[in-house]
Amino acid sequence: MNQSVAFIGLGVMGSPMAGHLASAGCRVKVYNRTPGRAVSWTERHGGEAVTSIAEAAKDVDVVLTCVGADPDLREIYQGPEGILANARDGAILVDHTTASASVAEELAEGARELGLAFIDAPVSGGQQGAENGKLTIMCGGDQSAFDAVKPLMDHYARAVSLMGPSGAGQRTKMANQIAIAGLLQGLSEAVHFAEKSGLDVTAVLDVISKGAAQSWQMENRGTTMLAGEYNHGFAVNWMRKDLDICLNEARRSGARLPVTALVDQFYGDVQAMGGGRWDTSSLLERLRQKPGRG
Repeated sequence: MNQSVAFIGLGVMGSPMAGHLASAGCRVKVYNRTPGRAVSWTERHGGEAVTSIAEAAKDVDVVLTCVGADPDLREIYQGPEGILANARDGAILVDHTTASASVAEELAEGARELGLAFIDAPVSGGQQGAENGKLTIMCGGDQSAFDAVKPLMDHYARAVSLMGPSGAGQRTKMANQIAIAGLLQGLSEAVHFAEKSGLDVTAVLDVISKGAAQSWQMENRGTTMLAGEYNHGFAVNWMRKDLDICLNEARRSGARLPVTALVDQFYGDVQAMGGGRWDTSSLLERLRQKPGRG
């Protein structure tokens, strides 16, 4: 593959994703708000580090982005120095940020007006999935643009699916986060109950993981939860950002999310405990440290 791409946002997710593209033979330009990170990336993977978003977007077939939230997306896509104003004719823009559906629709409309294509493509699988090239990617946009960029995303994903028009990828990611939030609270309560009951919790997890209670979270976080280890994985601060997006979208659509709203409050408790950067499985620590509270 000799496709020219730009990757904007070299955080814990973006850096390995861009690395997979370089390993596949793509010509990769990279930009990061902290320039040293882009330079370090090129020292490992080759390619070109650029110092502006406009320079990154110029003269490439595909621009991929992975940043923080809606305001960051508007900053890098809009305005005279943004991606939309500087992308080449016919370029495809792919955003891997977890953001609102409304900003995805806004950017897609802006792209269409300029003869560009925009795909909202949030990911699931965390840093480990990005590093191992095993992400799940949920996309919203036009079929033709999706078909053109899917081979690129296949280099760092195990599943890439078009879920519908612009915004559908973000709404699917919201459903993903809603499911995870409830699951983690249930797993935390199961572990807490087993501990209070005097059971061998390791044995409990081993046996129930072979039945209907089995989940990725149980398999990958059960042991670290028992040990009180949370300095890894997907941070509580990030999950609260995502759940805020989910709850806002639910208010717009009329969906009822009572458990999600409650778990969001529980994550607020974890933040108050100093656990904003802890893994989302730290809901267990809230139960351990706040006896008597629901």
